Amino acid sequence: MKSWSWCAALVIFTLSGPVAVAQSELTPSSTAKRVPRLVETMSAAQLQHLKLWFAGKAKNWDLAAYELLLLKNSLVEAALLYPDIPTSNVTTLREPLQSISDAITAKDIRKFASTVRELTDGCNACHRTMDRSFVVMKLPTDQQPPANQVFTPQGKQ
Repeated sequence: MKSWSWCAALVIFTLSGPVAVAQSELTPSSTAKRVPRLVETMSAAQLQHLKLWFAGKAKNWDLAAYELLLLKNSLVEAALLYPDIPTSNVTTLREPLQSISDAITAKDIRKFASTVRELTDGCNACHRTMDRSFVVMKLPTDQQPPANQVFTPQGKQ
């Protein structure tokens, strides 16, 4: 009963605040651009890595190509926005990224799997050079993937 009272108090407190907030406080000005934190960019890259793997494993080559593009963009964004990341850390990933692209184009599941492993190793090497060796990437397992997306190819509409 005590926790219910606490929850009710929290809801009442939250709802008793100002009902309207000035729109200018909610949206950034047109001249100010928000720079994502590095953790946001890397979290996006981690999710794209995961989705790339599952799309390739399901032989959904269109989705795999799309996730690869997003992953490349995240890595470029990290290199451009964060000068503490040595450019060489990102450029060394160029070869595995291109190999993944080639595997997707060829629809070669074996080459895809081996090149995603190379990319994963490259991610971990970058983390080690940045004194972030506690951040270790691995290939996803066959455990339940994110349950909010279908990875098997769907019929072309």
